[in-house]
Parts: sequence; structure tokens; C-alpha cells
Amino acid sequence: MINAIQLGQQAWKTWRETSVNTRIFAAMLTVGGLTVLVKMVSAGKELVIAYQFGTSDALDAFVMAFLLPQFVIELIGGALNAALIPTYVQVREQEGFEAAQRLFSSVMFSSIALIVVASVLLTFLAAYILPVLASGFSAEKLMLTQRLYFVLLPTLLFSGMAITWNAVLNAGHRFAFGAVVPMVTPLLTMLLLVGIGAQVGILTLAVATAVGLALEAALLGWRLRRHGMSLMPRWYGASPAVRQVFRQYVPTVAASFLMGGTAIIAQSMAATLGSGSVSALAYGSKVTTLILGVGSLAVSTAVLPHFSQMVALNNLAGVRHTLVTYSRLILIATLPVTVILIYCSEPLVRLLLQRGAFTEADTQLVSQVQSVYLLQVPLFVLSILFVRVISSLKANHLLLWGTVLNLILCGIFTYILVQWFQVVGIALAITLMTFISTLYLVTAGIRLTNRHHHS
Repeated sequence: MINAIQLGQQAWKTWRETSVNTRIFAAMLTVGGLTVLVKMVSAGKELVIAYQFGTSDALDAFVMAFLLPQFVIELIGGALNAALIPTYVQVREQEGFEAAQRLFSSVMFSSIALIVVASVLLTFLAAYILPVLASGFSAEKLMLTQRLYFVLLPTLLFSGMAITWNAVLNAGHRFAFGAVVPMVTPLLTMLLLVGIGAQVGILTLAVATAVGLALEAALLGWRLRRHGMSLMPRWYGASPAVRQVFRQYVPTVAASFLMGGTAIIAQSMAATLGSGSVSALAYGSKVTTLILGVGSLAVSTAVLPHFSQMVALNNLAGVRHTLVTYSRLILIATLPVTVILIYCSEPLVRLLLQRGAFTEADTQLVSQVQSVYLLQVPLFVLSILFVRVISSLKANHLLLWGTVLNLILCGIFTYILVQWFQVVGIALAITLMTFISTLYLVTAGIRLTNRHHHS
């Protein structure tokens, strides 16, 4: 039995190393397969949340309380990684491990400094920002939102470190551990909700989220340390590599800021539509988020290190070939799934969520929102492929202009469509925005690779 497992592992490693496209596909299988497992656990968490809270004011308050911390996490952590990894891979390939370690330590120092500053600002500005975002909330509901907000604020630090540590693991083609660690938070959430949720209420969900993300960061830090990386943030000066990271970070963080603004617009508009609208919009996006969490995470995690390596080695022909190959595969894989899920949207919501506090009326509304959200699945996954190409070619200014377009379109579409379709109009606005955004990214990515190839 042991020999058979060893032979299987050896065959997998041999096949994986046959070509760059095979390595990318193997990474996608690894990340995608483990992410499916994580998302199944997350789906279980959502079932428990729906049973206990339905589309209640308490859940509205939690969703709104977590909106700003999630936004800043993506702004600092996600944007910084998109800027860091291409340069990190280039430095590691051309200058060696020690130079890459110095770059990583300097970026970690800067990241933690930014997170601390952001946390202080969000603490003092909460009394001014939350009433604007949750303008349709009652005084009692707004007070609950503020309490949950302060419980969730420490997740900025935990998630910021975890995102960067996981990205560096992925840059070393170590995908499996980071893909399975996000299972910790939903597991802990389910345990606490089942155990004390009925007595403590929505505060249980906030505490479980904060503690779970802290545990995830600890596990990723332990794993990275085992691979020889020092986790100590330290400033080694503004080296050319550090300057290059921050030259790419500025347009990337601006793009993330604007893109995150679309979520804030959507949730803020939902907050004006009456009790349960914020929760309905959140529930309606769950299946789409699940698919995108598997598809886009697998694509983005797998291709960025490989694209960055091909660019560092000046293999632009390989980049173009990979783009064409995986664009076809993404559309072939996602289009049939999208059609089937839209057709089955209402029965799916009824099967998964309609019990306890989640009523038949909730099912009708959430299934409509879900059907509209699902339309964006093939487009979004395809766009992620081209986002990673643009990042690997260190042209993040193109992403900035794309997100300026997104924010304008989201605001216009949301304002118009919510008048006609209420909360469903918000989902439709985001889907239309995604369609136009994908056209922009595909056009920009093809022109950029052609220009680099000819030069």
C-alpha cells in the first residue's frame, strides 16, 4: 500500500514537470480541489447561519460591520501581494534566496505599518463612517453594527499577515497547505454557533471570525517558517526591488480601493431598501462566491508565480500560449455549470437554506438575486487570468484605469436598476459591470503581451 502511494506521488511529480502548462494545470487541480473542500465546510457554516439568523437585522448588522475590515484587508494585503510576487520571483531567480528574504522582510515591515495606521484610523472614524454606510438602519441596529465592528477590527492584522505569508508559499510552488488552511474559520464558526449561538447571538459569529482568522495566520506563519523563511519584519532600506514593488503597489492599491468601492456601493444601497435586504444580497452571492472562490482562486494562485517566472526569463511566447490555452479551458468549464445553476437556482436555495428563520419569502428573493449574480461567473474567472498577466508584466496602472471604469459603471447601473428591481437590481448592476470590465481586461492583456513579445 505504501509503495503504491509512493509510486503514485512519483508519477504525479513526473507528469507535473513535463511543461509549464502542465505545472499550472497541476497547481490548479491542487488549489481547486482543496478549495472545494474548504468551500463545502464554508457552505455548512452558511447553513448554520441561515438557520439561526435568516435575513434578520442581526445578520444585516454583521454583514455591514465586516464590510470595512474586508475592504481594507483586500486593499493592503491583496493589492500588496499582486505587486510583491512578480518582483519577489524575479529577485529569487536572479539574485538568490537571501535577496528575496530581504525583500520579503521589508515588505512585511511596510505592510504591518500600513495595517496599524489603518486600524487606528478605522477605530476613530467608525462613529462617522458607519452611520453613512448603514444610513437605513435604526438606532438600535446601528449600535449593534458598531459593537460587531470593533470585535472584527483585529482581523485586519491577522488577515494581512496570512495573505502575504500564503502568497510567498505559493511563489515557491507550495500550494496545498495554504489552500486548506481557510477551513479553520468556518469549522470554528459552526462549532461555536451550534454550541453557544442561541444564547450569545450574533456576537458569536463575530468572535468566531476573529479567532479563526488569527489561527489561520498562525498556521501559515508556522508553515513558512518551516521552509526557512524568517517572519520577522525588518526594514532593509529602499532597494531597487522594494522601490519596484511600491511602484506597482500604488496603482494596484488604487485599483483595489476603487474596486472595493463597488461592494460598498452595493451594500450601502441595500441598507436603504428595508430590513433583510443586506442579508438577501449577501445570501444571493454565496453560490457565486463559492464558484469564484474555487475557480478564480485556483486560476490566480496557480498562474501568477508561473507567469512571473516566464516574464523573468523573457518567455513571452509561453505567456501568450498559456493565455490562449487557459482562456478556452475556463470558458468550457464554467459556461455549462453557470447555465445549470441558474436553471436550478430556486430549488437550490430552498434545499440549502429554507429552514428555521429562513422563510419561503426569503427563498423567492434570494433565488432571484442568485440567478443574476451567477451570470458573471465565466466572465469573472476569465478576467482573473488576464489580471494576473497584467500584474506579472508589471503594468498595474492598466488595472487602475479598469477599476475607475468599474466604479463609475457600478454607481450608474446601481442607481438606475435599483429603482426598477430593488435588491435584484444591485446584483444586475454588478453583473453588467463585470461584463464590461472583462472586455477591457482581455483587450488590455492581449495588447500588452503582443507589445512585449514584439519588443
